[in-house]
Amino acid sequence: MDLKELLRKGRGQLLEFMPQPDAEALAETLVAFANADGGTILVGLSTTGMLLEEVEPEHLEAVLLRAQGMCRPPVKTEWQALETPSGTAVAISVPRSPELHSLFDGRVLLRSGEKNRPLSGEEIRHLASAKGAGEYELEAVPGATLDDFDQGIIAEYAAKRRLRGPRGEQLSEQELLLDSGAINAEGKPTVAGLLLFGRNPQRMIPHSDAVLVRFAGTTPTNRDGLPGYTRREEIRGALCQIIDKLWNIIWEEMRHETVIHGLEREERPEYPPAAVREAIVNAVAHRDYRITGRRIEVRMFDDRLEIISPGGLPGHITLDNIVEEHFSRNPRIVRGLFYWGFIEELGLGIDRMIDEMLQAGHPRPQFEATPFSFKVILRNVRERPASKWEKVLNERQIKALEYLQEHDRITNREYHDLCPHVTPETLRLDLADMVEKGILLRIGDKKGAYYILK
Repeated sequence: MDLKELLRKGRGQLLEFMPQPDAEALAETLVAFANADGGTILVGLSTTGMLLEEVEPEHLEAVLLRAQGMCRPPVKTEWQALETPSGTAVAISVPRSPELHSLFDGRVLLRSGEKNRPLSGEEIRHLASAKGAGEYELEAVPGATLDDFDQGIIAEYAAKRRLRGPRGEQLSEQELLLDSGAINAEGKPTVAGLLLFGRNPQRMIPHSDAVLVRFAGTTPTNRDGLPGYTRREEIRGALCQIIDKLWNIIWEEMRHETVIHGLEREERPEYPPAAVREAIVNAVAHRDYRITGRRIEVRMFDDRLEIISPGGLPGHITLDNIVEEHFSRNPRIVRGLFYWGFIEELGLGIDRMIDEMLQAGHPRPQFEATPFSFKVILRNVRERPASKWEKVLNERQIKALEYLQEHDRITNREYHDLCPHVTPETLRLDLADMVEKGILLRIGDKKGAYYILK
């Protein structure tokens, strides 16, 4: 475990600092990490890496045992001592769990950024449903053998993982495949393994390919009612190949214009490249591979780009919390794509997509979700550079601003009507944040309070 790399990333979705062992606080973080995508708890260290209290292994084991007793069911963990110049700290590793965990008092927590957030009843039901569905990506593929892996792809992945993974990591190919979830304990290739490293994954997982269609106009049909496309490509291969092929075709089909800035010429593409790549990677990483008969679709129109992936939003994720919350349907695939370099930082893809579009003067990406699909729409119209507030506000706060453009005021109740699936406390913090930023003024107190544009 590379302590310097952990400290560089800092406290967040996958890392927590605990200055001294505390059973109750530890239990809360164990549950939150296990219900999300796992994580690491550094005990005895500050966020800067300073040793605050030397941790005795025997004492930690006793505290960890008490914390496990507060979890329902107990959370699996591994821990190791970390030697620092000032003494010993401890790193506790918590894997993502296929089970739903709660605390002894009934609370269900989920890691959300830097916080362990309690879930509402509806959110618990959604998360329990996702956990109950199991982890399809770890299922063995009938008839698949190690010969179905592409040695060239594995070698390329191993080289990139050495650059982005734990410093000094030395894994044999067998250990690498097992750690990546590409094979199970019996050495059989899994769904994740074939998708990441397969020579021809579509032979056994036929719906794992993608299709790109370039339409001539803004609708799928021409004037005669016939399909109006000028190009149609079916993309096959391992996931890294699908991402690269989709990107290359979109880049070929994308319009480019030249902009003169003083004496310099700048080529400006139709869409921000980073936003397009994030949308592609998001579709590949988070689609539901259990759904057969449907594949990833990319539709290019004259005025927009649509990326559609099979499967609704995973776990407790909704359109209202998609920016702030993170939950992976396929954590091993996501982790693999992170090591490939397709994902810069876990959980920030949607944020980056929005930011890139706004920075380029485009409208915010549009998200549409059904129980069986998720669609991202990028529009190529250039409006105006994003205001400074649009760059620092979340989707809910933008809704509040839009509401205030048409109304003189907004109350807590009216804000809740705009975002019905968000907890009152989150909405209260949203409004308080906008007051602190100098966007809104709070008028009145308690139940009679309302907010106006400053």
